[in-house]
Amino acid sequence: MIFGYARISTSDQTLDGQTDALTTAGAERIFADTISGTKRERPELAQLLGQLRNGDVVTVTKYDRLARSLHDLLDIVKAIEEREAGFRSLAEDIDTTTPAGRLIFHVFASIAQFERERISERTKEGLQAARKRGRVGGRPPALTADQKAEVKRMRDNESRSIAAIALLFKVSETTVRRV
Repeated sequence: MIFGYARISTSDQTLDGQTDALTTAGAERIFADTISGTKRERPELAQLLGQLRNGDVVTVTKYDRLARSLHDLLDIVKAIEEREAGFRSLAEDIDTTTPAGRLIFHVFASIAQFERERISERTKEGLQAARKRGRVGGRPPALTADQKAEVKRMRDNESRSIAAIALLFKVSETTVRRV
């Protein structure tokens, strides 16, 4: 049996395009979730996986409808394969029901993983280069060194409340406590 899986993130979106493409691809039953792809628990996907039998095929319009991360995609495809079923993505032309399709899927997954790791490396290199030039990432400090000294003086010498000091410097009480 060919199962279709469609997912949209919000109720403002529509499943029509995905369901039409899945029907055209031969999906006999379509499961659809309206939930963020970052959510691991998707009721319709769980129901679909629970019904899979040997020889069934799970079809999606694009692999990102099934999973938002490579790790998640690999886990879901592994669960599909453990039930001796196949996976097919229409947009990427991936079909794990054939040896060539499985090879392409794993090459594709490896390239995606490699690219994620390269992006991470480039980001780290960029941050390191910026630090060497004296740039520090993140939010600028809420108080200057002189203001911090004044906060300490007001708290220690004048016994002002944290709330009063925070109001005076227009910062949060947490910022004052940190000083």
